[in-house]
Amino acid sequence: MSMKQSYWTRKLFIAGLLCASGSISAQTPTPAPAPTPIVKEGTTVKISKHVYLIPDGRVLMVPNVGIVVGTQATLVIDPGMGKRSGEAVLREVAKVSRNKTIYIVNTHFHPEHTTGEIAFPADAKVIRADAQQQDIDEMGMKWVEDFRSRSAAIAGVLEGVNGFRPPAEKFDREKLLDLGGISARLLRLGPGHTRGDTVVFIEADKVLFAGDLAMKNLFPAFAAPQSRSETWLSSLERLDELKPEIVIGAHYEHGDGTLISDYRKFLHDLRARVEELKKKGRSAEEVATELRAEFRAKYPEWEQPLRVHTAAIVIYSELK
Repeated sequence: MSMKQSYWTRKLFIAGLLCASGSISAQTPTPAPAPTPIVKEGTTVKISKHVYLIPDGRVLMVPNVGIVVGTQATLVIDPGMGKRSGEAVLREVAKVSRNKTIYIVNTHFHPEHTTGEIAFPADAKVIRADAQQQDIDEMGMKWVEDFRSRSAAIAGVLEGVNGFRPPAEKFDREKLLDLGGISARLLRLGPGHTRGDTVVFIEADKVLFAGDLAMKNLFPAFAAPQSRSETWLSSLERLDELKPEIVIGAHYEHGDGTLISDYRKFLHDLRARVEELKKKGRSAEEVATELRAEFRAKYPEWEQPLRVHTAAIVIYSELK
């Protein structure tokens, strides 16, 4: 692991723990244990003619799971963390589809999005971007072990996860997946949240699964050594060009195209402020500390403001 990778791994691990538990002081009661991060059954909702969603319920380390049903095949997007999540997703799939052919696509490589794959039958086909596979090869099991170390409950959810399923097919930048009567457009964008950020656009239904590239009321997380604000902004411009009517982020509630424009505004504003303060001779840590407080005040409804700190440090390193 390079010094840069080691730095971000430590930084993000600490950030993750803080975001999960909140601030701790002698004056505040011990927070209740977090819910076990397993995809919840019986909550699936129909979003459009071909698209269903198993919402995350705002449970930490549970993704929004997508199910897209064609006449010949079914696509599952982000099947959750661990075998029990994958099994729950499969039972929900059986309620809305009788297709024998199942495809799996992940919006990125993090364990809560990928490791539910182990519950799927051997003939389920994983379709993965080359860059996402590179993330898995270089960092996949390191992140699994990192997640396991956070609590006994998470370690239990990840029991039996000893690797990632190999893809049936890989693609570079774009692939059109025919499900029969409906197609899913797979786009590898980034690096933004991760190097292998992948979105899924169901053009006929105008539904976009945006992963962590655009979410509602949640600050963006720069979660990889390759993360950059410049490419993240370029990715958001690409998403805007698709003109989706429904945008489903990796976490929290879904919305419309304003999720994309909100993230674009935030990143533009943050870059401008980082540049302004850097020109005044402020250090990266000073800039990050100030802007974390500033943008928490500007976006009072957005959660996990600690992510602003990391984002500011990344942007500071980008700016010359």
